[in-house]
Amino acid sequence: MKIGIMQPYFFPYIGYFQLIRAVDKFVFYDDVNFIKNGWINRNRILLNNQAVYITIQLKGASSFKPINCVEFTDNRGKLKKTIEQAYKKAPHFDSVWPVINACLDYRTKYISELAIHSVEQVSIYLNLNTHFEKSSLHYAGTKKLAREERLKEICRINNASQYINPIGGTELYKKDDFATIGGGISFIKSKDIRYAQYMNEFLPGLSIIDVMMFNSVDGINSLLNNYELI
Repeated sequence: MKIGIMQPYFFPYIGYFQLIRAVDKFVFYDDVNFIKNGWINRNRILLNNQAVYITIQLKGASSFKPINCVEFTDNRGKLKKTIEQAYKKAPHFDSVWPVINACLDYRTKYISELAIHSVEQVSIYLNLNTHFEKSSLHYAGTKKLAREERLKEICRINNASQYINPIGGTELYKKDDFATIGGGISFIKSKDIRYAQYMNEFLPGLSIIDVMMFNSVDGINSLLNNYELI
């Protein structure tokens, strides 16, 4: 079994879904501390030829508080209007908008649950068959372990044949330290991903919302395969 473990992000970029596509089981790391100015409660979309942030406003957010305990104030109605304005003329708006709308209507007060729901619903739309779990629910007993040891223990519990981590993990983890896990640790690196965005110069690294609005499901799945493991 190949496994991926990541904090829940709000409508994350395509590389997040490449990781989901590459593994058999994906664990939302929702009981680790919240990261300020990260991607847990925000992402970027294309609006008026510029990359613009869409942000779920939080209350009481702190880097000393677990992600799954952080609540948000409800500015989702405003975000809906912004997203609709940005993409109402996009080629796949009619099929994608119901997915985005339903995600933003999800009844919860916690940012982790909203972010997880956005990822799960997009994965359903893209016909991804990866199994999802939450660290807070399925691996609570490992919470007191140090960061690297906890990741390795989650892999051991699952008899993982390989642990796949985002490319940024090369700055945090050494392959030798994960040698006891089947095929060890690999890092997923996106290759060059481009697609037409209206008639504008391409802006990379935007939310999966942007990818969905301009590409068919088959087209997106082709893009999801555009990576390498190192």
